[in-house]
Amino acid sequence: MATEPTTVSPPLHNRIAIVTGGSRGIGKAISLHLASLGANLIINYTSNSTQSDQTVSEINNKYPSQSQSPRAVSFKADVSDPVQVKNLFDAAESAFVGYPLCIVVNAAGVLDSSYSSISMSSVDEFDRTFKVNTRGAYLCCKEAANRIKQGGGGRIICLTSSMAVALRPGYGAYAASKAAVEAMVKILAKELKGTRITANCVAPGPIATDMFFEGKSEETINKVVEESPLSRLGAPEDVAPLVGFLASDAGEWVNGQIVRVNGGYI
Repeated sequence: MATEPTTVSPPLHNRIAIVTGGSRGIGKAISLHLASLGANLIINYTSNSTQSDQTVSEINNKYPSQSQSPRAVSFKADVSDPVQVKNLFDAAESAFVGYPLCIVVNAAGVLDSSYSSISMSSVDEFDRTFKVNTRGAYLCCKEAANRIKQGGGGRIICLTSSMAVALRPGYGAYAASKAAVEAMVKILAKELKGTRITANCVAPGPIATDMFFEGKSEETINKVVEESPLSRLGAPEDVAPLVGFLASDAGEWVNGQIVRVNGGYI
């Protein structure tokens, strides 16, 4: 007698994931990858609604939902504003009623493309860098720690940077803002004891995105490529699978860690 084939659900089936900065660069690659693993997505953006809508359409066309709700929706929010961060989490719960909010990936970030030395840097740019990169991560971590599912499957993942240990000239504020997030996430993982929510950082090296290329000469870019043991820049798709693993049940034993994904650059 023939038996019916067993249907295996994807690893993030019906789990809600919020991805801040999820419409471009590394954040977009992460959003697409999490959708491929079955997650329902809230794609957060700050200013470019067209880009966010395009990402959402790509996900919904490529990974259509089996329910009446779309697989992905977009939501505008400034991650440095606590009220807007709360609204972002409210939107996630409203968009996918009945499904658990399990995953928060904070990929929103800024970088001063002038690459000024600390002595010549702008206080305004320093404040902007910490406002988005550090305060934004703090607010998302704080909200996530109080709102995502406990008892298994809860994941907080912050994108930091291998520059936090490379410590190259011209990256003073940026490296410091990301190092602060790494320290905070390590502490958060300990504070979440008993919830089975994990908290980790993923720290990419040089990745071929608009943010990386902005303000760099061809000579500088070639030098970065030469410094890589793999003789290339990373791609957003080199980072996304690691985030997907950490977001899955298979990644539960990785907790309170900084995982540097940089092809050996550092």
